[in-house]
Amino acid sequence: EQWASVADALRERCPKLVELMDRSREEVLVYMSFPREHWGQIASTNPLERLNGEIKRRADVVGIFPNDRAVIRLVGALMLEQNDEWAVSRRYMSLESLSALSDDPVRRLSAVTA
Repeated sequence: EQWASVADALRERCPKLVELMDRSREEVLVYMSFPREHWGQIASTNPLERLNGEIKRRADVVGIFPNDRAVIRLVGALMLEQNDEWAVSRRYMSLESLSALSDDPVRRLSAVTA
């Protein structure tokens, strides 16, 4: 309701903006289909900012890269390290709260064993 209210208020003054809002409504509000306890995590860019900071820190240590493949290797290694950390030790969202999104026990099982 709030989305429609804002769009209606802007419809005459900013038609291009309202057209964009109308087209993107579902994508912007998809987070609302997740449990409310996840909304803050979905909206946050903290994990991405932390990863970008770590890439910058390690790139500064190296200084100059001999070629593009060296950069890709460093960033790829950091991404794998981050993936392992989130998969094993720190889950961004608990499996219990995510299980409410699926009625399919096979999907729940594969998320637990992943």
